Amino acid sequence: MNKTKDLLITSFALFSLFFGAGNLLLPPLLGYNAGQNWFWVTLGFVITAVVIPIIGIYAHAKLQGTLYDFGKKVSPVFSFIYCILIYLIAVAIPSPRTAAATHEIAIHPNFGTSPLLTSSVYFILVLIFALNRSKILNIIGKYLTPFIVIILLLVIGIGLYSTQMITNPKQMDTPIVDGILEGYQTFDAIAAVVVGAVIIISINLKTDATFEAKKDLIKKSGLIAGFGLFIIYAGLIAVGASYGGEIDINSSLNSDMQRANLLTGISIKALGTFGYAVLSVLIALACFTTAVGIVTGTADYFKGLINNSQTVYVVTAIIASVFGVVVGQLDFNTIIVIALPILLFIYPITIVLIILNAIPNKYVPKLVFRVVVLLTFLFSIPDVVGVISPSKNLSNVVNFIPFAKYSLGWVLPSFAGFIIANLLAKKA
Repeated sequence: MNKTKDLLITSFALFSLFFGAGNLLLPPLLGYNAGQNWFWVTLGFVITAVVIPIIGIYAHAKLQGTLYDFGKKVSPVFSFIYCILIYLIAVAIPSPRTAAATHEIAIHPNFGTSPLLTSSVYFILVLIFALNRSKILNIIGKYLTPFIVIILLLVIGIGLYSTQMITNPKQMDTPIVDGILEGYQTFDAIAAVVVGAVIIISINLKTDATFEAKKDLIKKSGLIAGFGLFIIYAGLIAVGASYGGEIDINSSLNSDMQRANLLTGISIKALGTFGYAVLSVLIALACFTTAVGIVTGTADYFKGLINNSQTVYVVTAIIASVFGVVVGQLDFNTIIVIALPILLFIYPITIVLIILNAIPNKYVPKLVFRVVVLLTFLFSIPDVVGVISPSKNLSNVVNFIPFAKYSLGWVLPSFAGFIIANLLAKKA
């Protein structure tokens, strides 16, 4: 086994499986709107879109199991329900969203085709890759990811070099919090628990290395992929902020079109008329690799759930791809709106499960898992209800809970629960 080669391929594959539609479209508009506060919004964005996901990969390296292992210390029933929810959300939102972004920015402007045709061809190709899952690491890590990274670095580097660095006035009162919440929309924490399992199974198919060797490979790959994500996110946010005085995106009130117009404008200014063609290829590749990771991860889980059946794997991959075709016809912004309340519910639970699984076992007995997850669930409810049906009574509750007005009311109760449950576990 060539350790350096395997490390690079696995790192590139991880990066590419993370980097999808939201990862490309969200940061530039975030920087554009943050203006002079782009550094602080980057800090917030990196917490939920880089730090937490890479801790998730570290937790996978430690467990070297499936997504089920993340929640089994709470209870087997909870873990089963959590896994089903995560995979349903993954195939219902981030996977189809990659097809929607590809259609709106890369396909429709150039060919004028219908979203049904785009999503159909797109998910047929996704299915082909998923059915050849033993080759996923090599294909994505060797060929697709280096091309994606080179294009991104060109757009960012030339974009920053050629701009006059004129930022918009600040439009955010709490840029760090805005960055944290926007990081939810990348789905990177969910991607960590889904594609981390894909990486582990792919490595097991390739090598019979020891547990410790595979653990070391996954941890190092996670750090390299995380560093790459940080560079790209920070660069895209900085570029978005720097073009505040040069690109007018306010002609459209649709934030979906604003994202597309801004990214298109930056690419054209950085790479000339050739820039749009480059952008189209970039979006298609970045979105595609993420969809492959989601469909493969979902199929892997249900295969393991039902007697390690290859038939179950194939059927699940087909169903996930068909679902992608159907939902992928919606526009990108509609999918984001639908996703928000779901993310405010599932993301905090996913974050605490990632952190708890990364902490040394002696500090996280079953009692700690149960208390922290329960408190996270309870204190996330006002955030979800507030988005779906805001009311005056709810506002009173939100004002009482620290940080709840920023949709982070679960943070302090969960931390307090971690400390108290540890103290109780030691006395028991």
